[in-house]
Amino acid sequence: MIEQLLRTPFTELTGVRHPVVQTGMGWVSGPRLVSGTANAGGLGILASATMSYDELERAILEVKSRTDQPFGVNLRADAGDAGDRCDLLIKHGVKVASFALAPKQELIAKLKDHGLVVMPSVGAARHAEKVAAWGADAVMIQGGEGGGHTGSVPTTLLLPTVLDAVDIPVVAAGGFFDGRGLAAALSYGAAGVGMGTRFLLTQDSAVPQAVKDLYLSHDLNGTVVTAKVDGMPHRMLRTDLVAELEETSAVKRLGPTLKRTLEFKKSSGMSWVELAKDGRAMKKTQGRTLAQMTLAANTPVMLKAGLVEGDTAAGVLASGQVVGVIDDLPTCEELIDRIVLRAVEELRRGSSYLV
Repeated sequence: MIEQLLRTPFTELTGVRHPVVQTGMGWVSGPRLVSGTANAGGLGILASATMSYDELERAILEVKSRTDQPFGVNLRADAGDAGDRCDLLIKHGVKVASFALAPKQELIAKLKDHGLVVMPSVGAARHAEKVAAWGADAVMIQGGEGGGHTGSVPTTLLLPTVLDAVDIPVVAAGGFFDGRGLAAALSYGAAGVGMGTRFLLTQDSAVPQAVKDLYLSHDLNGTVVTAKVDGMPHRMLRTDLVAELEETSAVKRLGPTLKRTLEFKKSSGMSWVELAKDGRAMKKTQGRTLAQMTLAANTPVMLKAGLVEGDTAAGVLASGQVVGVIDDLPTCEELIDRIVLRAVEELRRGSSYLV
């Protein structure tokens, strides 16, 4: 484990040693991976969208039993119990509240009043400006190279527009996997990098080994962006299942979609009223149509089938394009150490060009 070699506004803000974030991936970012990241000096983020309230509390307590370092929790800002979950973070002294969508201004204020760092994820400069004006401490951006729900603008174009728009720390995600990427992001003006697929493919990740092996077998053309799973652009591994979904009509997908909706209701413990409330929130905050809201229940169930149960024939596997350049499974400590050391090497080499 190496000492701190890079000090950025993000490390100062969160208290972590290294400007590296393990993003909140549903069914992947659990206590083992988060604590492994935290103990290695990065910021690990629990993914709570696939957890019930009680499961989230148990996960937070497990992380705290495994590490005394700062960590975060990713929350759905439009979830019906978002306020209660924020109270849970406050109660247990979680350091960072990460949001997939912009939280309400009063929620940001409440979290900040209790000493939490608030870091929403944004996909455009105007969204960064909005949350910065509301008091967000930092933002994370994800370029189109990233896995899961993603936009079409590459990181190299999205990052500078956001940096020009706000004066709070910006964490760059989408396409990062090594120290060269961290050095490049810092050179742009970012305060750190976020990585999902790279952390999924570590020894500390609880994803089944057979699934990891499948990821490692893909090249740079091994991912595809489709809206057929949940109605929103979603980057995932190119598999036979995804090809089948792409070719299947909406009518033929309806039966399996309804079945997975029932499975999600059962696993989440949500009532029909709570599901309807969440659906209305999605419609309001994300502009989803009724069909897209119905499809939205596909994602957690199909991701669980692959990432937890290891059923690659029945599950979808979110993945960034970096899957094509990853060929090993280090521990979180090994990964973060070599990323930081390489970044320092590249930054020093770059400084030698100055005259």
